[in-house]
Amino acid sequence: MAQNDRSLIGQEVAGYRVEDIIGKGGMAVVYLAIDPRLNRKVALKILNPLLGEDERFRQRFVLESRTVASIDHPNIIPVYEADAADDGTLYIAMRYVAGPDLRRLFYDRGPMPVSQVNRIFAQVAAALDTAHAHDLIHRDVKPANILVAGHTEGDHAYLTDFGITKHRTSISGLTHTDQFIGTPRYMSPEQINKERIDGRCDQYGLACVVYEALSGRLPFQRDNEIALLWAHLAEAPTPLSTLRPELPMEVDGVMARALAKSPEQRYDTCTQFVAELRDAISGQSYRLTQTAPQDEPAREKRKPPRKKAARKKSSRGIVIGAVLAVAAVVTLVAVLATVLRGGDTWAPYAGTAAVPISFEHPSGWTPRAHADVFVVVSPKAGEFDTLFGTPVTADWAAVNEIIKASPTEATGIYAQTLDTLDPRSGAQQLQETLQSSLPGTVNVFSEVVQVRVGGKPAVRLEGSITDPQRGGRLDFTGWAVERQDEPALMIYFCAPGTCDSALANRFVRSVSFGTS
Repeated sequence: MAQNDRSLIGQEVAGYRVEDIIGKGGMAVVYLAIDPRLNRKVALKILNPLLGEDERFRQRFVLESRTVASIDHPNIIPVYEADAADDGTLYIAMRYVAGPDLRRLFYDRGPMPVSQVNRIFAQVAAALDTAHAHDLIHRDVKPANILVAGHTEGDHAYLTDFGITKHRTSISGLTHTDQFIGTPRYMSPEQINKERIDGRCDQYGLACVVYEALSGRLPFQRDNEIALLWAHLAEAPTPLSTLRPELPMEVDGVMARALAKSPEQRYDTCTQFVAELRDAISGQSYRLTQTAPQDEPAREKRKPPRKKAARKKSSRGIVIGAVLAVAAVVTLVAVLATVLRGGDTWAPYAGTAAVPISFEHPSGWTPRAHADVFVVVSPKAGEFDTLFGTPVTADWAAVNEIIKASPTEATGIYAQTLDTLDPRSGAQQLQETLQSSLPGTVNVFSEVVQVRVGGKPAVRLEGSITDPQRGGRLDFTGWAVERQDEPALMIYFCAPGTCDSALANRFVRSVSFGTS
């Protein structure tokens, strides 16, 4: 696989002609491609090359992707082909859907109309239950993995990204290297606790997405990952009827059961959960002003659940969840030590005369100033100081080993002042500037976003730096800040799939400058 993701555009991969990037995550890049054999568009998902180095992962990926391809369901994205290319690149060719994913809909429109929630999630639930019937668990149900074709009554939902599924008999959401597979904002307690999982972990993730669709916010919003994971284990979300008053209180009981800490307390199937939710909503349909009129006759035939039963379910789920959470504390501490990349205790860095940038960083990370030119702060400060200190002839060997063997430690902060940096220039110019200052091949894959850092005008951008010889890669979020003396460059970097947006946000909020 080529090192620069955009360099594949115009090239042929496994017989498909790549035209553009349409999605990107820690584990893979999704391209719009053409299958010249059938002259049709496909979504071509190409996995991170580092994943392909694990032979067991390669075998499981191909086997289970082909299993997904054998499932004929209208709401599971059709998989045309899944294999390893001649150069070892793992890929999946899937149906191309031109519509947005739910993440984009949430961002553009906020909370969804109730009628649309009923329509879309009934389809997603059916897709999940079908996968579970084939002994496959998705493990990463989130808005970005739900595609929507159409925006009105013709909405058709597709569940996608089954490339990291796992058989029902497997243990938890972990690979054999103990790395999480899943997204912490939607992750079930049993995945966090490394327990055996079944389809009810997908139900929990689905309930988190439903909660977000109805309220416009996540069930648990915390400033750092340790608090977020603890909330999944031990806390109850704010009742939806509080956040969206037109929803009847019966909805709170349904959501409490689907979000129960113990899978045994949840619904037997995802379809049962969504059906109960629909019936709970229908209890006061006249108050739901955003609901489509054609939904009304069906609602009139249904009787709402009794409030007492709903409240009983809610209380029972919370009490049982709290007991289980206490029992899981020892396990949680061990898991979080791996996940959090620095912990919740932070320490100040005062800056230097040449790099007058002050900020806070996780206390487990070591700051190292390099010849008063830049500072790097990391759990592996020595290795990254060497890497950033020789950008032209950088030796990635030590860092590649960290990325492969201990990716949660392949992270840190890099800061310097740079007179050639122009925060007002576009993404392409910034990429060229970064290319001369950072090691490896720099690829900026986002548009610049206007922000303020330390009270000064700045831009934020996202990208990656890649070892051109061996393919090791670090993703980054960077900030270019306008200063009177010299512009400042700050980067939060991380191994693909381990990036922590809460950590990045806390770091940049703490930044201040000693000289204007």
